[in-house]
Amino acid sequence: MLTALSSTTVVRAAPLSGVQVERALSDRERLLFASADIDEVRSMVGRVMKPHRLGVVGHGPRLDARMYHAALGDLSMSRLRYGATVEIEPGPLESFFLVQMPLTGGAEIRSGAQQIESTQELASVLSPDDETRMRWEAGNEQFMLRISRSLVERTLIGYLGHPLDRPLRFELGFRWRDTVAWRCLMNYLAECSAQFPELAQHKLVMDQIEQLAASTLLAAHRHNYSETGPVRRTTILPRHIRRAQDYLKANAHEPISAEQLAQVAGVSMRSLYAGFKEFLGVSPMQYLRDLRMECARTELMTGEVSNVSGVALRWGFAHMGRFSNEYKLRYGESPSQTLRRR
Repeated sequence: MLTALSSTTVVRAAPLSGVQVERALSDRERLLFASADIDEVRSMVGRVMKPHRLGVVGHGPRLDARMYHAALGDLSMSRLRYGATVEIEPGPLESFFLVQMPLTGGAEIRSGAQQIESTQELASVLSPDDETRMRWEAGNEQFMLRISRSLVERTLIGYLGHPLDRPLRFELGFRWRDTVAWRCLMNYLAECSAQFPELAQHKLVMDQIEQLAASTLLAAHRHNYSETGPVRRTTILPRHIRRAQDYLKANAHEPISAEQLAQVAGVSMRSLYAGFKEFLGVSPMQYLRDLRMECARTELMTGEVSNVSGVALRWGFAHMGRFSNEYKLRYGESPSQTLRRR
């Protein structure tokens, strides 16, 4: 099972500072549409997700739909309500996985052979190959994360070390609020979207965020490869990768640029990034960030330090909120909790 990110489960993870999932994507700039016309609603939701059947059920509250949306590369976040009770038939999603987290109300979700009553405590994770039908009750509002199929499958293949021999399929029910890593990730993505509206234009940053989201989903929620371990790698690392690794380990406390690292390794930037991705599964700068995070944790656990901010700044983490979020995603506890455990 993936262990790069903690999938420790606790009862009701404590809320984080910053933008919370419950308030995410509620600003006017993210409003995609507001409509009571069923054809318009079906069309607008279909543009973000996929074409589908949509019908109002019964004679309860009228259709009063509203959708907020933010695209982040191979990810997108949406917040959707219909107002009325509706039945939705998207069929197989085909090109993406969809995590649906009710913020209010509930929904009946049928996907493949699985069926759940989704509530504020129980999200649904829809897999691309499964025929899906849903009934959202009046008053149900959902926060949704759409992740491209290729991104999740590439991430899993990179971990396993071999191609998939069957389609990746997640368990339908997901107790997302009780899963520390996932709750932290949702708050992190929501805060990124709120604070940095142009984030999707920064390719290198987006690559790391996409990998973080896919890895966290694979680590935090059960799927049909959860018990499959990686193939033991016997490939010897190329010399330029070993040279770059050695340099990073010896100079992690110093400012290092990708250009500088390529010069040390004696290869082009393109070859450096390709080599790290192929043999280590991450970019050189993400490898450095991971290394610095490990150094910070070691110092918090064993060093003679009195405060978290000093350690974070020493290892190049200038934004304390982001440092704390990433640290908790990785280790399942806050930096201050690690410090108190010494």
